[in-house]
Amino acid sequence: MSSLVSALKHLGESIERKRSPRVAHAHCDIPCGIYNSFPAIQAAQTVQKMVARLTDLKEPTARDSQVMLEYLNAVARHVQVKEEHAQLCKKEILILWTDYFKREHLAMFPDLHEKVWTAAKLCSKNKQSVDSKAASDLLEAAHEIGHMWEKAEAAKAAAAEGPRRR
Repeated sequence: MSSLVSALKHLGESIERKRSPRVAHAHCDIPCGIYNSFPAIQAAQTVQKMVARLTDLKEPTARDSQVMLEYLNAVARHVQVKEEHAQLCKKEILILWTDYFKREHLAMFPDLHEKVWTAAKLCSKNKQSVDSKAASDLLEAAHEIGHMWEKAEAAKAAAAEGPRRR
């Protein structure tokens, strides 16, 4: 039995020496290779929309308990959606940062780390408050990272295409 185990181990080591591992890229640990900046941008748009709706809500002047409950329910629902989407935006931005963007992208975007850090902080700020400026800043930051992703994808496609023949 031990000679079989030894032979299998030797075979495995031999295969490993002959076939070097390939680099895999993906947004998950499988890797599936699917990335997109749209989920982060859409989440930031939702945060901005919920902030606008919250600031537009008018507290009822009548002390009717049913009217007040409806108002409080609307506030709670808008805040919940705002917070969920601020967290989703952060998650999607961090996926791009940690899984998609590689060292070679830093040459293209030297401020990548700063942009992601700022966007993540804006996600937190939008969870902590109802602030129209912070919501607009978050959407702008998500778009900036989205533009970086689009440029990186375009560069990847151009590299894969190689020199064109005439």
